[in-house]
Amino acid sequence: MADLWTSDPRETLRVGPDFDLATFDRASRGGFTGRKRDAERLIAERGALLAELQERLYANGRAGGTENVLIIVQGLDTAGKGGIARHVMGLVDPQGVALRSFGVPTPEERSHHYLWRIKKALPKPGQIGLFDRSHYEDVLVARVDELVEPEVWSKRFDEINKWEKSLVDSGTRILKFALMVSYQEQAKRLMERLDRPDKRWKYSMSDLKTRANWDAYQEAYSDVFRLTSTARAPWHVLPADTKWFSRLVVTEFLTRTLIEMDLQWPRPRWQPEAQRKRLVATMTPQALAESLSETRATVLEAMEASIDVNEDAAELKTHRYDDLSRDAAFAAIEAKRAFWENDLATTLQQKRELLQAVAPELVPADPSTDGSSPTAEKSAGKASRSAGKGKSSGKGKKGSSKGGKKAKKSS
Repeated sequence: MADLWTSDPRETLRVGPDFDLATFDRASRGGFTGRKRDAERLIAERGALLAELQERLYANGRAGGTENVLIIVQGLDTAGKGGIARHVMGLVDPQGVALRSFGVPTPEERSHHYLWRIKKALPKPGQIGLFDRSHYEDVLVARVDELVEPEVWSKRFDEINKWEKSLVDSGTRILKFALMVSYQEQAKRLMERLDRPDKRWKYSMSDLKTRANWDAYQEAYSDVFRLTSTARAPWHVLPADTKWFSRLVVTEFLTRTLIEMDLQWPRPRWQPEAQRKRLVATMTPQALAESLSETRATVLEAMEASIDVNEDAAELKTHRYDDLSRDAAFAAIEAKRAFWENDLATTLQQKRELLQAVAPELVPADPSTDGSSPTAEKSAGKASRSAGKGKSSGKGKKGSSKGGKKAKKSS
């Protein structure tokens, strides 16, 4: 499905020195050649990757890591900001998400520096933060509605750039998205809110005031892009007349960003063999025998679902590099498989020995019945790889290998 992109959307939709909002096509597809059903399938596939990628990020935060991700979503009413929160963040575990929507400042917030409330809402290490509107309201709404003088809001651009640089330097990946809907498409969406009894609560009479200031907002957004799209925190402008496309783009950005962070599972300070032995002392022989019989299937299923052996993840990680780098990435997949399988063999051997010590009559006479024999383990590994290849996209080693529970659910 990745070949539906003619180019990396992170480059196609990035604000450059020649970007012109006035001529920007808000109904375009930014290099995506598929249709809505293709986008939905790709989002589901990316969701299977995101589940583990986010868990790795969260685990690293729990282990003392400092990295996190901050997604900033800006756009006028009806642009689809709420859909990003529901459809993209809905792909990951909510305990690892810090979602915040910024409306009109409260009296307490107005008594502080405009960044005060933003800093309080920043994601913690290991989290993915999503800001539905952000500090950019203080150079957009504050400007158009004349809440502060020009000499005040005009100085905020440099201040924002310096602050965002400090966030990036401390381990935050900032993804900034501006959802740009066309004037007439916004009118149609507002009309739908008026037409539907279940959506009228979302309509505000102030929406017409915003439309009356359309040109002023477009000018303000143009200055935001021109003055705050930096190398460390660039702006990406998304054509928002098609809601599913915006959701696809943010999903793709987040997936590729987390993959390129190359997050590894934290290494425990304890030894699994020692802890396994202590745990067995609290188990009945029957429970240990059941655990032994389930070990091989459980571990191999987890291996096949892991991004360690996912060819789509390897392709996304190395798509910007040469063939040599890609070959090395795919070779690393086999090395990861070997690690998993060797670790599994060690685990099975220890569990058999532990069971032998307490209840030899429960140890299978034929090691192949619990997968602990070298022959059985080798056969199991080959079967797992065959299952993965059977689901590949037909591109050879650069196809997608999606064995395991999570990937099956996404197909």
